Amino acid sequence: MELGRTGPACAAAALLLLLLLAAPGEAEFDPYRVLGVGRGSSQADIKKAYKRLAREWHPDKNKDPGAEDKFIQISKAYEILSNEEKRANFDRYGDAGESQGFSQHQHRQFHHFHEGFYFDESFFHFPFNSERRDTSDEKYLLHFSHYVNDIVPDSFKKPYLIKITSDWCFSCIHIEPVWKEVAQELEALGVGIGVVHAGYERRLAHHLGAHSTPSILGLMNGKITFFHNAVIRENLRQFVENLLPGNLVEKITDKNYIRFLSNWKKENKPHVLLFDHMPVVPLLYKLTAFAYRDYLSFGYVYVGLRGTEELSSQYNINVYTPTMMVFKEHIDKPADVVQARDMKKQLIDDFLSQNKFLMAARLTNQRLFQELCPVKKSHRQRKHCVVLLTGEGDKFAETYEAFLTFAVANTKDVLRFAHIYNERQPEFADALLMDDEKYRGKSAVVILERRNSAGKIVYKTLEEAWQGSKEDNFILLDLLDQLRTDPGLLSSETVLADLRDELAPMFLIRWFYSTLDYVLDCWDSLFHSNWREMMPLLSLLFSALFILFGTVIVQAFSDSSDTRDSPPSEKEEATTKTEKNDTNFSKESNSRVPKKGFVEVTELTDINYNSNLVRLRPGHMNVVLILSNSTKTALLQKFALEVYTFTGSSSLHFSFLSLDKHREWLEYLLEFAQDAAPIPNQYDKHFLERDYTGYVLALNGHKKYFCLFKPHRSGDEGGTVGSCEDYDSPLHTEARGKSSCSPGSRSIKNKLHKLSFWMERLLEGSLQRFYIPSWPALD
Repeated sequence: MELGRTGPACAAAALLLLLLLAAPGEAEFDPYRVLGVGRGSSQADIKKAYKRLAREWHPDKNKDPGAEDKFIQISKAYEILSNEEKRANFDRYGDAGESQGFSQHQHRQFHHFHEGFYFDESFFHFPFNSERRDTSDEKYLLHFSHYVNDIVPDSFKKPYLIKITSDWCFSCIHIEPVWKEVAQELEALGVGIGVVHAGYERRLAHHLGAHSTPSILGLMNGKITFFHNAVIRENLRQFVENLLPGNLVEKITDKNYIRFLSNWKKENKPHVLLFDHMPVVPLLYKLTAFAYRDYLSFGYVYVGLRGTEELSSQYNINVYTPTMMVFKEHIDKPADVVQARDMKKQLIDDFLSQNKFLMAARLTNQRLFQELCPVKKSHRQRKHCVVLLTGEGDKFAETYEAFLTFAVANTKDVLRFAHIYNERQPEFADALLMDDEKYRGKSAVVILERRNSAGKIVYKTLEEAWQGSKEDNFILLDLLDQLRTDPGLLSSETVLADLRDELAPMFLIRWFYSTLDYVLDCWDSLFHSNWREMMPLLSLLFSALFILFGTVIVQAFSDSSDTRDSPPSEKEEATTKTEKNDTNFSKESNSRVPKKGFVEVTELTDINYNSNLVRLRPGHMNVVLILSNSTKTALLQKFALEVYTFTGSSSLHFSFLSLDKHREWLEYLLEFAQDAAPIPNQYDKHFLERDYTGYVLALNGHKKYFCLFKPHRSGDEGGTVGSCEDYDSPLHTEARGKSSCSPGSRSIKNKLHKLSFWMERLLEGSLQRFYIPSWPALD
């Protein structure tokens, strides 16, 4: 009876204890107290408090043992208070959940207690939870093929800002608010945004050289630059701005505006001026200048600066509203103007795309000719080009001015006017004028229409040389009127060769800029690159310095000892040198004496895979030749000949792998051997059909890395295509009497040319190593 009475009492006490334990779990956590804000605080105050506390208690910066727990509480508190619905639930029920009402709230308390004392995934806010994952990055996700085929070519028109992230990345969550804000802002200005998920796009992350997350990098002109500063808005904007060339926009004042606008003839481009009251050039204008740098030259006028009054007065500028002007052949007045208080990217693009060319541009390269005179695609899409073929100098200035005046007065969508210098493009002029004597030393006008991209055109040349007189204007105008109704007026046909690029920089200038870029890349890599990648280079550098200084020191001591001792006679000296040389030669030869009279090469299969690779002893390597059934005999013979002198080492094993059976295993390994730059061009639709016969892999099973030998191409320097190797040696006693000198076998064997030199570098430890997380199964 005593037990009977105490049983219900104990049960009631236990239930009461559970309720007391469950309730304080919720009551103790007060997000307002954690962030140090009041219940009436605005979202701006809450965000400000969160940023201040997050910087103070971030585990990477604060070494306090409780910093991580404190930071988690701060993140949880901000998650509740930044969401109006969760904040309202907490203010009403003391709960941040989605439930409304007492019964559901009570159920949530018991559920959290039962599942593990208020353990919830939202507490950690990791992005792998599909229900809570931030979807703002999904539209920016990049894949390898998309990056290679689209993003890299597009980086020559605009810079890209790319973030590398992954699951279970705490720092990735920390930078997410800043990244989202900056990405939206820069995308509106014309910057490309990309996100690479290292867990799903391992190949692309490795290709970009990103070995940790989060990482942020910039891509411009196909070149990758890593971001190394604190992830804040100002640093990211400055990083993108630093990617752009420094000479995109020229500062214009009263002193240099005439020189700037007069360069249209030398540069063969319209010139753009932006008048604004900002002391620095806006980033939007710099990005626009980079996108249109091949067509236009850009200048910036700070109207608040002393020394721009004459310029503003000359063109009647409203100093309170940003104004953009395009100048073409005439610098006294702009060809087009746009004015707006808020210059948006779309407005600027529409304005500049309509003014990319001069009124009568000079044809200086084939690209410009193709854009001014596109190929006719249909009967209604005709585009006729009126070209003035003239000479340089003051002698032809009057005829050019008359042609320009005619072009300005007759601007139409179906007509494009251009001119060309006969001396600079002689093939173009000869094809159209046929060396006619009446045009020699004079100007001529030709009306033409491109028919295909191979250079075929139809054209008609004015019968008389162009003088620019009224009669010439009437004749040309009459021909253009007839052409609207009678396309057959262009009765002559010819094929034009591609135009020379007159404005291409000289070889020395290109070489100088390439060298400068290389030096800057090396400098950036030295201070900012991953040290794991730099270790082979540093090791080689220190080894070379050690050998150099060691040789100098040894030489110094040997010289001092020689001065103390009496010099030996010439005969003794010669005898001593001969003995030393013989001794060194014998040592070097004995170190490479093969233990066997043949090369033992075994096939790597699923049966011996673990013993020959996965469980290979430390310090041992397996050198594997990749072959197919059709190339097996020829490649094995050449492989044995190349590696025979290295069989004296007990740490080397030699095997071959059948490409027909294990292609998937090989391609998995080769994914880890992709360089960060430049992008290989073999990733196309025929990638899966690529021939890997002749590849050699040195596999270190214990340290999980491999070195790669790619086949020698036939016809390269040092090739042995025209010779037949002699295999009558101890290695190939079984192959005696067999002829393998057919052209096909010679080309196959030639794939392994210079393999012995590669083996030398392998033993020296100077080859590049490609690490993998684990060895894949060999099915």
